[in-house]
Amino acid sequence: MASPPCFPLQGRATSSAHEYLTRTTQSTSQESELLKAVRSALRGSDTDTIQSISFLDDETYPHTVHELTWNAHTVILSQGGVMKKKWGFEQEGQVVQWACMGWLEQNNPINPSAPQSSTHYSSEEDVSPRAPVSTERPTFGPFAQVRQNPGLDLGKIERVPAAFIFLRSVGRIFLLNGYEYTFSVPFSVRKAWPLYPHGVLIQRVLDPGEFREADATGDAVLPTLFSMTSPLSEAGTVGLTAGIIGGLRQKGIPFLKDDDENSIKPLKSVEPTEMVIWASCRSPASQDDIIVTVDIGKNQLSLWRYVYIKPKDLPINPTSVRADTSAKKRQSTVGIDRRKSSAMFGDMRHPLSPALLSTEHGQFVGFPEFPPLSSLPGMPPALSTTTTMQSLVNGESSQRPGLVKGRRNSLNRNDLSVTMDRMVLGGRLDNDPGLSSIEHGRMKASYWMERLHTQELTAADAQSWKFISVAPFDDRYDGVSQRSLLAVCLPHSQTSFLFSLSPDSDDSLKAIPLLHIPAISVASVRATRENVWDLVVVKPNHELVLLMHGTRELPIKLGLPLPSAPASNTDDRAMLVDTNPSSFEHGPVFSVHSNDYPSSLVVTFQDGWKERTVIDLVPHDALVARCLQVLSLALPSDSMFALHSMFLQNWSTSDRPTANESDFTHFLQAFYSCFLLPHDAIPVDEDPWSSLGRSPSYDRFADDPALKGLQLPPNFLSQSASTFSVEAGEPHSLMGPALWALHNLAENLRLTTDQYQSLLRLVPLVCGVARVVRPEWMDYWKRMCPDVTPAWPSSATAETVFVDDRLPIWPPDISAILYGRISNPEWQVLWDVQEVATRLGIAPAFTYGRLDPLSTVQHLTSIYKCLADKDVTQTQQRAENAMSFMVNSDLGPEFLSRLPVGIAAPIREASRTCQLSPPGDWPLAAYRAIGRNDLAASANDTANLLFSDGYKPPKEFVQRTRPRETIGEIITQARAACKAEPDAMTGVEIDLPDFIDIRFGQDRRLQEVARLLCSSKIHNIKWVERPDLNEHDQTKEHQTLVLRLAERTLALPFGRAMFTFGSVITVNKEAYAIPKLEYSIRVQPMNVTVALESGKAPLPESLNWGEFHNGVAAALRISPFSPSIESSWIAYNKPSELTPEHAGFLLGLGLTGHLKEMLTWHTFSYLTPKHDLTSIAVLLGLSAANVGSGNRHVTKLLAVHTPALLPTPTIDLNVSLMTQAAGLAGVGLLYLGTKNRRMAEVCLTQISRKDLVQPDLSNEHREAYTCAAALAFGMIMLGKGSSVPADLGLVTRLTTLIHGNLGVSTDNGVYPPFDINLTSPAATIALGLMYLRTERQDIADILAIPDTVQGLDRIQPSFVLIRTIARGLIMWDAITPTAEWLLSQMPPSVREATEGRKKNTKLAYDAMELAYYNILAGCCFVVALKYAGTAREAAYMMIIRYFDLFTRLVYSAGWFPSSFSMVCLLQFPGPHFDHKIKRSAYRDGLNLISISLSMVMAGTGEITCLRRLRYAFGMYQQSMYTQQSKYGVHVATHMAIGLLFLGGGRFTLGTSDAAIASMVAAFFPRTHTLSSDNKSYLQALRHLWVLAVEPRCLIVRDVDTGQVVYLPVKITVKEGNTQSTTQLISPTLIPDLDRVLSIRVDTPRYWPFYLDTENLPRHRISLLRNQTLFVKRRTAFLSYTEDPRGSRSLFVRSGASAGDSATLDFPQMTDTKMHSAGDLSEFITSFSNDVLFLAFADHFAREIETDEERLFQIYAHAALLDSILQDKPQTLQIHLSLFLYRTMSHKSRYFHLRLQDLRFASDFYSKVYDRRFSGRSENNPRTPLIRDSTVAGALHALDDQLDSIRRSPEFIKVLEHYAHGRHVGTGMTHSLAWYLLRNGVPASTLLVILKGLAQDAHAQCMGRAPPEGASDSNTLDLGIREVLHAAGTKMTTALGYGWSVRSLDEVINAWKIVV
Repeated sequence: MASPPCFPLQGRATSSAHEYLTRTTQSTSQESELLKAVRSALRGSDTDTIQSISFLDDETYPHTVHELTWNAHTVILSQGGVMKKKWGFEQEGQVVQWACMGWLEQNNPINPSAPQSSTHYSSEEDVSPRAPVSTERPTFGPFAQVRQNPGLDLGKIERVPAAFIFLRSVGRIFLLNGYEYTFSVPFSVRKAWPLYPHGVLIQRVLDPGEFREADATGDAVLPTLFSMTSPLSEAGTVGLTAGIIGGLRQKGIPFLKDDDENSIKPLKSVEPTEMVIWASCRSPASQDDIIVTVDIGKNQLSLWRYVYIKPKDLPINPTSVRADTSAKKRQSTVGIDRRKSSAMFGDMRHPLSPALLSTEHGQFVGFPEFPPLSSLPGMPPALSTTTTMQSLVNGESSQRPGLVKGRRNSLNRNDLSVTMDRMVLGGRLDNDPGLSSIEHGRMKASYWMERLHTQELTAADAQSWKFISVAPFDDRYDGVSQRSLLAVCLPHSQTSFLFSLSPDSDDSLKAIPLLHIPAISVASVRATRENVWDLVVVKPNHELVLLMHGTRELPIKLGLPLPSAPASNTDDRAMLVDTNPSSFEHGPVFSVHSNDYPSSLVVTFQDGWKERTVIDLVPHDALVARCLQVLSLALPSDSMFALHSMFLQNWSTSDRPTANESDFTHFLQAFYSCFLLPHDAIPVDEDPWSSLGRSPSYDRFADDPALKGLQLPPNFLSQSASTFSVEAGEPHSLMGPALWALHNLAENLRLTTDQYQSLLRLVPLVCGVARVVRPEWMDYWKRMCPDVTPAWPSSATAETVFVDDRLPIWPPDISAILYGRISNPEWQVLWDVQEVATRLGIAPAFTYGRLDPLSTVQHLTSIYKCLADKDVTQTQQRAENAMSFMVNSDLGPEFLSRLPVGIAAPIREASRTCQLSPPGDWPLAAYRAIGRNDLAASANDTANLLFSDGYKPPKEFVQRTRPRETIGEIITQARAACKAEPDAMTGVEIDLPDFIDIRFGQDRRLQEVARLLCSSKIHNIKWVERPDLNEHDQTKEHQTLVLRLAERTLALPFGRAMFTFGSVITVNKEAYAIPKLEYSIRVQPMNVTVALESGKAPLPESLNWGEFHNGVAAALRISPFSPSIESSWIAYNKPSELTPEHAGFLLGLGLTGHLKEMLTWHTFSYLTPKHDLTSIAVLLGLSAANVGSGNRHVTKLLAVHTPALLPTPTIDLNVSLMTQAAGLAGVGLLYLGTKNRRMAEVCLTQISRKDLVQPDLSNEHREAYTCAAALAFGMIMLGKGSSVPADLGLVTRLTTLIHGNLGVSTDNGVYPPFDINLTSPAATIALGLMYLRTERQDIADILAIPDTVQGLDRIQPSFVLIRTIARGLIMWDAITPTAEWLLSQMPPSVREATEGRKKNTKLAYDAMELAYYNILAGCCFVVALKYAGTAREAAYMMIIRYFDLFTRLVYSAGWFPSSFSMVCLLQFPGPHFDHKIKRSAYRDGLNLISISLSMVMAGTGEITCLRRLRYAFGMYQQSMYTQQSKYGVHVATHMAIGLLFLGGGRFTLGTSDAAIASMVAAFFPRTHTLSSDNKSYLQALRHLWVLAVEPRCLIVRDVDTGQVVYLPVKITVKEGNTQSTTQLISPTLIPDLDRVLSIRVDTPRYWPFYLDTENLPRHRISLLRNQTLFVKRRTAFLSYTEDPRGSRSLFVRSGASAGDSATLDFPQMTDTKMHSAGDLSEFITSFSNDVLFLAFADHFAREIETDEERLFQIYAHAALLDSILQDKPQTLQIHLSLFLYRTMSHKSRYFHLRLQDLRFASDFYSKVYDRRFSGRSENNPRTPLIRDSTVAGALHALDDQLDSIRRSPEFIKVLEHYAHGRHVGTGMTHSLAWYLLRNGVPASTLLVILKGLAQDAHAQCMGRAPPEGASDSNTLDLGIREVLHAAGTKMTTALGYGWSVRSLDEVINAWKIVV
């Protein structure tokens, strides 16, 4: 018997951390014993000594072991023996009690910018707008709904390794990702263990005095076991349960058997006398969650199962719970040391916060009311239900009020009892009056323990419990269940108990004692199997054994390596470290323990000396491991153990070498020995030349064409397979199952090309076994691998005595089975090894558990089953099912690349089918698997990829479109960046060159708009020189010009904000630069710079508001989707003194939603100084950021600035009326569309506020306040008006405010006074918004326009405009951009008077004319509201017509239209004041129409509109600009220009209810006279257009280059009940997404793309979140930018491809230079950036001199063109393989394997593809990836070579010997194998049988009458021939044809049968 394996010791078991601490630790040898005893008692554990633990982290750091080493004050973390981190605690004044590694769960939010802390204003349960009822119309548009309701951002839960360090009264947690925490430890920690899935188990020190006190008081001893799952919670008690059901090995959800009982009874805990000695944490050795304890008092050892169950939330009203400190049980002191956790004062949004999101509403309940933490879902249960955020901020607990002075390092019994009570009861005291009966243990414990088994111990073993060792091992499937073994070693009694842990029938875990063995130490180690751990046992005689295969023993020994060991045996031995002094000098082995390194073991000798060793018996050769794995599925346990152990012993005898495949050689020896097969001994070659002949390199030398000419050593083929002799006795009974298993393994290897080398090594073993029990199987493998055996099996050499009839005659051929499966769905699949073993009556060993060594066969069988599913008739669906299975099984492109060409062909064709027409609901991984990464990128929920972030597209590196920057340009840019001057930024930059070049690349309109709206540069002004003016007058003229331009400059930020909206996606951490306002001008041609004189400058208030709007514009440049805005960044940008500029900046951040990020306490620093502009900005900004949410925190903030919201509205808050107006407007935004009656009543009341009736100096902004109140009311009731009495009451009150209180009475009989001039327009717009889109004609009639002159004279002309707008809002559906609808909005009298005036028949009254033009302007605005952002042609034509009309009116010399006659003008001159009124009406109308025009064309950048607006922009010197109107004119013009290019053409306006209300507020027809004018309307509301913006610019990017491309897209939209399809060119603005049904890319240049937004929610959400479509360009075409007309496509340049196809079918010498695409490198670079094509062209398609290589170059040239033309790069490798097949030598090692694969491919494409894969049966045919003629051509080339061989006399003679079953020589082995394999000839033994049967049939039937015979010999022979063909085909591998007829005739001729 072989000697046991010996493992060398590898040096002292110490680490660098241990050595460091040894050198730095001060010795305590001088201390007295009393001092040591006192120190030990205080610490609870011996911390002077250096201790260490190991922790295997395979999840975060694969194969990495973290090791913690510590002494009293220092803890060191090591990895791989290298110190990584060191923590010192000397300054803490406390010693380290214990340290361990463990896991903590970390929540990484998907959207990091989403506010998830209660310290933000958005952190509330009602943060999202109210979801509309299904019958209601949504208030917000689809884009706003996605932004405001992103769904529950649960984030991704990750487990992070962490170091837990326990000091005396505090603990520290250091996460390996950098975070750290401090928590309180109210007891002395004995030890701690990591738990699964996260947290640690803590056991406190049990004071003996506790038992005496418990006996005295009659109470139970407090628990000792606690668990900590979060650093922000106290440790919770581990609960005790009667049983745990489910949850085994992460299957199912665990629950408690006594869950109902735990719901009504107090928490039960584990007995405090249970001492934990070991706890598992899902290590590779075992996946069971086990804890082992010893009860010293009862002398019992217990096995426990633990489980983590997330605690439930307490259904208790938090406000009803109060702490009671009057009576305290078991308490004599009130002070408890508490240490504030650093985490409480860190970032409240830390990912480890245990309550990031609520399960119901998605947010914290948050400040300022500080609700109980227990009410927060996900909060750890140990936090008290009465603990509040306020108590945490104050550093105290609510159930223990009062402050603690100082800090104590120890706790007395009373302190401990209070703390324990709090932990057990979740933080409540026992006599808490708020303690409800529902407050029970189930709601407090996170971990629960169930006792599995109790083992009685002796008293001595129980007392020595500290030395008990536990080791799990052999965790695997044993044929019945997944079970593991557990060894518990009792060193005192020298016994080890072995337990089996397996699932029970009720899905619980059971522990069954197996046996006990003598042992003094045990340890688990990965020794013999990769996936199963074994057990190392130290016997009482100090010998070592290895328990493997369950409880079977394999002796092992330790020792030092022999110094004179042969070099050949130490080549691959691990490097040995210094082992001096010799370990044998330290006595025998005393104990062993593993340190979590898979195969490493620490050995402790008798004197305490420790050394390391590695017990690694896992075979390094993957083939050996696979053989053992497959045999374990076919052999019983005893036989498998005998084979495995013999192999290990033989291999270890030779020092386990791995060179030259020696481990496989030793496996062969072991196999032959176990199965009683004779074999030769392993040869020992002393001659290097002979060694080369036996090495694996020999075959590589033989096949290398470059080395064929070299002399080679003789090939020493293993003769073991040919030396078998039946005289050796009867073979082993298990040879049949072993043959089946090994054959299946060989078939599995045959399916992957990279395993051919291993197959050639395995086949001799298969043939050796088959020769004895089934010779036909040997014949099968001889055909596949002719070189594996020297002779052919034949009837002359084969004996049938020992043939195993349980095996089929011909072995199962996996390629034939797979072919039969796709050809005929009824074909049976291959038996697996386990099933065959069961049929043979064998209980397999399952040594490796469920590890499948035949994974390739299983995967292919499943894939082919999907492809041949008879229940699925559609080819497309079968292909989709197959691809889905591959994706779910994680089989990617690398799996296909390893398959042979033929086997992979059906899968590639299925992938191609899906690639051409993929389904729309696939996962992203599936799209990537089929090569449609464009669909994967488009369906991804990533952020908008419109911004390049500085990265160049890949195409720039291949073909540059721009010249390289010069060094001078780079230096200039660097200098400008280094200066970092704020004025370096103009504020109009849009850094999106790739988008701009495509969107507006044909002209410079975008640059022109940027020049117009730039306010930070000096503008050049042309001024006509006047020689008659002196210098003083000239200076005065210049100042007048500067003043005019200053007014325009102050209005520029309005347009710039729109133009640059959302152009900055990320901001850096530096101060955000706001561009300055430049008032100076440069007068040309004098080139004189003129500055604005201080005395003539506008008022400071005017400048302040200009800077305010400038700040808004700067903030709106930041994209709403920017993730980098945080409260700290906002506070960092706050100036020392509040400025108007920063106030505008805050408003801009609020409009884009970023003000949600601002922390609550940061807000007060902005509001406390009472800076009006800042207050306005913060109130409006916070309201806009939380629009429609009704956030109560923001409501409180608005209330303290709005007296109307306070209980006493008359209180003086020292808040300006302008700020109050902003507060009311904020209420409207905050409650937008909520129909909040309380807020609506407040706003309605404020429309007629009493103290604003009479104007005075204190209420100069009373009109603005009234408008703000009306808009707020309209927004709250937006579109919610109905016929209910409450709404009708509101209508009555609004009617009174519109028309006055004539005839209206109230309950008191007196209506409060009000100014109808203030309330009428405000109430009008409020009524219109309330009944938006309701089509209520009765409500619209309330706003009827007077039709008489007297009626018109009673109201202001502007009221007519407001009423027209309000009527349009109500009668929304009736709005049409037609002249008929416009005329219908005018009273007949007004229309007739106007028409008569145009005809010069009569002159209309001024009131009629003013009403006419106001109605026109109002109608244009209403049309613009309905068709905003649609670019509807009818609306555009209507508005632009009246734009031109009003322009002529405004810019004409007179005030009458040009059509009026001069007679009329002279007859009715009119007063000058009336002229001003009319001109003002024209001007106001033109302002509104200008904005209306841009509203319809928003974001389009339409050039005709730009020309008109550009003309208006330059009219600053015209006389019609009066001092009272010029600023408002500039604002309207600039807003119109900005709207036209909204966001640089990337955004447009929406038409949702919220968008309409926002546009009405932003574009309200009130003209500001000055930049400081807020009297009639609050200027800050002009920026509410942001809430109407929608990113509807569809951008298409090339997925390969990342470039924005031109692309025609077909968009299907619905208009009512009809559908229409429109073709647009992207980038383009698309219609409202509620109308879009689908988007299709259908062009031959790109792969088809279909976005079904109607039926697939994912497509809709993806388009809402990211308006970028990714497309994949076909390689045969250029983009539309490079080739607009398609004249440069590859089809045009390369010409006809027929010649290339013929070249692929039959390669021949041609002149490629004549080809139009001869220069492939330059040619392909133009069409593709794919490195595969470029590399292929460079290496395989270049000019070569030799004819053979030139032929290959021609073939590669044709293959490359074919792949590019049809965009199928996956066929390049196939073409290369086919070329290799047709040119390879038939004596190659892999020739026959490749021939079989080529047969499969040929039969598939010729017989199966068209019928089952082409889609022809569904009338949707497609061409295959590889033409059948190409494959057939390769096979035909080989057949031609075979024909020349089969006609040779030598071959005919060999075939004759084979057909007769005689011995066949080795001369033509390869040729015969080729012939037999190609023609499907049956085996030799079968041919002999068939020959005899044919002869007998001929003799019996000849001469008999039909049907028993035939008289005609020819007829009889033909019949016998057909029977032979059918029978032979059934007995051999049959793909498409079976046994060829030609070969049948040749065999018959060899039989010499006369037919």
